[in-house]
Amino acid sequence: MTAEAVIADAVERFHPRVALACSFQKEETVLLDLLFKARPGARVFALDTRVLFDETYEYWAAVEAKYGTKVEVFAAQDPPDRLWETDPAGCCGIRKVTPLREALSGLDAWITGMRREQSPTRSDISEAGWDEKHGLWQFNPLADWTERDVWTYIFDHELPYHPLHDGGYASIGCTHCTQPGTGREGRWAGSEKTECGLHV
Repeated sequence: MTAEAVIADAVERFHPRVALACSFQKEETVLLDLLFKARPGARVFALDTRVLFDETYEYWAAVEAKYGTKVEVFAAQDPPDRLWETDPAGCCGIRKVTPLREALSGLDAWITGMRREQSPTRSDISEAGWDEKHGLWQFNPLADWTERDVWTYIFDHELPYHPLHDGGYASIGCTHCTQPGTGREGRWAGSEKTECGLHV
C-alpha cells in the first residue's frame, strides 16, 4: 500500500478515534500533509516533554497556522531536576511514555512516522497492524520510505519543516539528549540507549 492508501484506510476505518502522533520531524511534515489531504479536521496529538527545543515550539505553531488545526497536547509532569543525567529511562518514562499512554487511551488507532530505515529496532515494522503493547491499531504509512523519499516529498510540495534539520539534526527530541547526527545517532549520544520506550 502507498502511504496515501494507508492513511486513507486509517481515517476511513477509525476517524474520529484515530490520531497522528506528531513530533514535528520531517516524517510528520509529510504525514501532516497527507493526513489533512485525506481528512480535513483529522486529529493530531503531540507529547510536550517541557524540554523541547525552542525551534520545535515555533514550528509547532507554524503547523497549526498552516493547516488551521489545533494539535492536542499531552504534557509531562515535572520530574526531578536533571533526571536525564541520573536516570535517562526514568526521564523518558515520565516525559514521554506516561503522556503517550494517556493520549492513546481514548483512541482505537494511531499513526506514526516510523520508518524501517531509521534503526535496527524498526527494521521489521509493517504499514499497518495490531499494536500489542498499547492495545490498539497502529499505522506506519512511511514504513518503507527512505530518507530521500521523505525529503523529495517535502521539497516537491514546498512544505515548511523543522529548522534544526538544516543544522545537521536528523532526529530531534529533547534539548538535553539530542545532538546533530545522521539517522538516530544524535539521540542519547554516548549511551547505549536508542529508543525512549514509545515504540519498543
